[in-house]
Amino acid sequence: MSSDGQLVDYEPVTPTRRGGDAEREELLPASFRVGNDEEERRGASVVGVNSPLAINTDETAPDDAGRRGLKRGHAFTFAGLFLFTVFLYFRPYEFLPLPNNITFVLALLTLAVFVPSQLAAEGNLTARPREVNLVLLLCLTAVLSIPLALNPSEGWETFSGLLLKVVIIFVVMVNVVRTERRLQVLIFLSLAVGCYLGLGALNDYRMGNFAAEGYRVKGRIGGMFDNPNDMATHLVTMIPLAVTLLLATRRILKKLFYAMGAGVMAAGVVVTFSRAAFLGLMLSGAALALKLGRRNRLAVIALILVAAVGFLALAPGYYAERVLSIFDNSLDPNNSSTLRREILMRSIYTAIRNPAFGIGIGNFHIVSVSELVSHNAYTQVAAEMGLAAFVIYLMFMLYPLRRLRQIERETFGDKQRARFYYLSVGLQASLVAYMVCSFFASVAYLWYVYYLVGYAVCLRRMYEAETGAPVLLDSERKAEEKRRERRLRLAAGQSHTVTT
Repeated sequence: MSSDGQLVDYEPVTPTRRGGDAEREELLPASFRVGNDEEERRGASVVGVNSPLAINTDETAPDDAGRRGLKRGHAFTFAGLFLFTVFLYFRPYEFLPLPNNITFVLALLTLAVFVPSQLAAEGNLTARPREVNLVLLLCLTAVLSIPLALNPSEGWETFSGLLLKVVIIFVVMVNVVRTERRLQVLIFLSLAVGCYLGLGALNDYRMGNFAAEGYRVKGRIGGMFDNPNDMATHLVTMIPLAVTLLLATRRILKKLFYAMGAGVMAAGVVVTFSRAAFLGLMLSGAALALKLGRRNRLAVIALILVAAVGFLALAPGYYAERVLSIFDNSLDPNNSSTLRREILMRSIYTAIRNPAFGIGIGNFHIVSVSELVSHNAYTQVAAEMGLAAFVIYLMFMLYPLRRLRQIERETFGDKQRARFYYLSVGLQASLVAYMVCSFFASVAYLWYVYYLVGYAVCLRRMYEAETGAPVLLDSERKAEEKRRERRLRLAAGQSHTVTT
């Protein structure tokens, strides 16, 4: 824990009303209301705009002396989170004389530093944005599914070996990533491993190293990137962030880095021959283009169609046929689409037959075809942990998506907050890409979406701290206004009664 103060949940240091709504302050909880000038002068600033990794660099920096935001803290915990992420992504113990369990050890050390720091700073174990509540509920449904699982020991192994680690690191991330620089560092790591995977995939394709099905490349890094479909999922989710970061900076070197990174990762997606990744790339690209080109939607739609045709024309010879096999099973030499459809129906049937707690986390392969997993994250959760877990999993992705959309709307055209605009748009497209790709892969307990949602939560907390107001949807704002009106009428009625 650093000595310059800690954050109280969602408490802004320098509140500033956004949207020009003069009555907005009265609608907010006390912790969001505007303070006096002395309180504002005591606030701690976020990382300066001249940070070497800063997104907004020179073009989006406000003129005041340093931006206000969340107080710094958890410096040592963030160092642990950073190292854990490096080892998670790059797995250096595969080519260095390091113990294989070093990632687990780093996770334990990070947690050991986090808990006392968090208790000393805020008196609780975690801040409680809705995403944290949802992921804890998902964890609870997994625990409840274990005693009734077809194979309880296998359920416990999946829970403790995968989901529990993911949940712990997600909670740590939400509390520890308090500055823009920290968020940028984690995103940079995600982009860096994406570029490394893309370059490795292209080189393997050039050399003819087809380790999957005789014509597909696998990831240069093992673990969650070993499978070509899973590797392609990460690449597709990183491309929108690379594009929006490219647009957010005016520095030529940074633009070149992000442009080359996006190109390399897109090419890497192609040589994996992943049909799910193709769909995710197309839909997330369409979402990104429509949001960034909202002033000329027709031209954007035409550009998307031309890009899709050009993409298929420049792809390797078998790629177009591979993509078309989505709609025509006869074009798939391995008949994998037919098998996956059968497994999908089996997973839906299993979820319907076991709606309460499923058949146990990690147990679907027992009732599946040829011991195969569901190849669908949504039915994976529903079949293994129940329909309530399925709803929680959906809300975990949709809730931050809607809040990011609100940040996008509030910062559109605001040069001082362009960094929030571009990152909110990029994260929305990344989440769309994941939601599409995960429909064809059993990745519900892996790291992909939890890092993306973690980035979204951290961005929202920084935005709320800087503006001094929570991110409310229009429906929530109207409901709050109605509650305020009722309180005023009630207060007026009580005042009239006392007077009488």
